[in-house]
Amino acid sequence: MAYVTPTAEETAPTVLIVDNNAMSLLRLREIFKIREFNIEVCEDGDQAVDEYIRIDPELVVLALDIPSLDGHLAALEMREHGGESRIVFVASRRHAQLAEDATYSAGAVAWLEKPISSTLVAERWEQILGPIPDAPGLEDLDQLYPEDRIKPQADEGLMPLPPLPGMPALPLLGLPINPLPDLETVLLAEKPIKPKRRIFKLLILLTLAGVGALVYASQSGLLD
Repeated sequence: MAYVTPTAEETAPTVLIVDNNAMSLLRLREIFKIREFNIEVCEDGDQAVDEYIRIDPELVVLALDIPSLDGHLAALEMREHGGESRIVFVASRRHAQLAEDATYSAGAVAWLEKPISSTLVAERWEQILGPIPDAPGLEDLDQLYPEDRIKPQADEGLMPLPPLPGMPALPLLGLPINPLPDLETVLLAEKPIKPKRRIFKLLILLTLAGVGALVYASQSGLLD
């Protein structure tokens, strides 16, 4: 979810702050509130890209260690979309090298070390407002996470059967499938006609009667 802190000035610039650390968010909101920015906040890298496209902010302050899509890839997605937004990364000291690499790759104007303070932002403000560098990392964006670049489309209609172990998946042929007959239809189809059943039973009875008569006659000596 994105949170918005408006200013009294409608023409004020907008900053999109992306971080999932509560303390860092609090500090950054206070810093840019003093600088009279409209503030939008989200805590998810994938959502940050959507918010960037929606609001076209003048400034993006982006943490590297955010869920769903890390800050580096989110920044490259933003730069690929276009716009004149300046991107500033924020990272802890232990991620300094990652922040420097991401700053170069995504063409960010600066990176700031956590914990962020008003003094630190003031010291780097001229650099933040400076020219926007190129983003050489855009050339490698497809290789960085190709599974996310090609989003699978939901299949419509019939779904292919899952493959058996060691066998390839069967393609979906799209052939029509006849509906299964109901139970009553099956039973009626298998049920013989009543008159034939009665004749068959009569023949069996007559045969059994004849066999019984022959056995009786043989035992009584009638056939001698």
